[in-house]
Amino acid sequence: MHAVSAGETLPFICVNPSSSVVFPKTQFRRALINWYRRSGRDLPWRDTRDPYAILVSELMLQQTQVATVIPYYNEWLCRFPDFTSLARASENDVLHAWQGLGYYARARNLHAAAKAVVDRHGGRFPRLVEKMQQLPGIGKYTAHAVASFAFDQSVPIVESNTARVLTRLFDFRESIDSHAGRATLWQHSAKLLPKRNAGIFNSALIDLGALVCISREPKCAICPVKRFCRAENPQTLPVRQSRSRTKRLIEEHAFVIRQGKVLLEQSAARWRGMWILPPLQTSPANQQPIYKSIFPFTNHRIALLVYRRPAPKAAIAKQRWFESIDRVPMPSPHRRATQALVSKLFSRDCRSSQRKRTSTITPAAVVKAVMGSPNRE
Repeated sequence: MHAVSAGETLPFICVNPSSSVVFPKTQFRRALINWYRRSGRDLPWRDTRDPYAILVSELMLQQTQVATVIPYYNEWLCRFPDFTSLARASENDVLHAWQGLGYYARARNLHAAAKAVVDRHGGRFPRLVEKMQQLPGIGKYTAHAVASFAFDQSVPIVESNTARVLTRLFDFRESIDSHAGRATLWQHSAKLLPKRNAGIFNSALIDLGALVCISREPKCAICPVKRFCRAENPQTLPVRQSRSRTKRLIEEHAFVIRQGKVLLEQSAARWRGMWILPPLQTSPANQQPIYKSIFPFTNHRIALLVYRRPAPKAAIAKQRWFESIDRVPMPSPHRRATQALVSKLFSRDCRSSQRKRTSTITPAAVVKAVMGSPNRE
């Protein structure tokens, strides 16, 4: 549909196919891009067209804030600069490099995707969206993001920031968690998309949602495209289905030290492939935990309880004694617990040494055994 204004033919799109209300997408794009050139974020992955670097950033940004991702992104590219180097790396090294970002399935998927790119595509990332989505862990959004930002293909993207902008822009009041709701958002995003410079447009739409059209309290007074917004109460959008209630779990683990070594077990469940304090099958009778912490995990709130236990005669399958945890991939809750308990043991050992001038575990041995060099958490 077109409308003529001041001798110029301008494209419009219908906000609602059954409505006569139209949306001036050309003016919207111009206002958005002008704002983005002045106020857009300077992010390291925006300085490259390398599909590998962009894929790394996209997977890291899932469920993780930008400020947290930036140092991990830079260090990752130094350690694994391309698909080939990542494909050759061990899972242990990959998980260790990802340590602290959480949601470790992303790291495993990235590792598997790198192997697939090397094995199936000779180390060159495919340009077709359909081929990208055949790689492990790459869904519609991630494929479209790489296609847009690496290859400047005119494909829409819908993620948390753009979804918020689109629902408010078109006053879309259906649940965005439903199949129909998601499909409508993808349609709206596609209709707004320019045929050229789609990567810049998509980056601008993301930044508008991240910086201005934020959750709960949108900054409408400074919005560069507020004259195009149809929402009367933008703070109430987007509409989501009610979330599942948070489940509370208690997980009990053992802290075992022998001859300056700590016993760990390789997880086969939530943190598959990573090393954790050995889980206890039953709660120790008449014993208080020596460490407690609470951490979130998806829709769970987990209480981690750790008990001091004697060393077993022999470690069971998937258990190992470690002299240092410096290079061991461990989930943050278990690493923090281990470091806290070692520090406590170190302090007690020092006091005992001062009184008795002897010690079963020397402070130097304890530090060497489990602390290693500082780890970022």
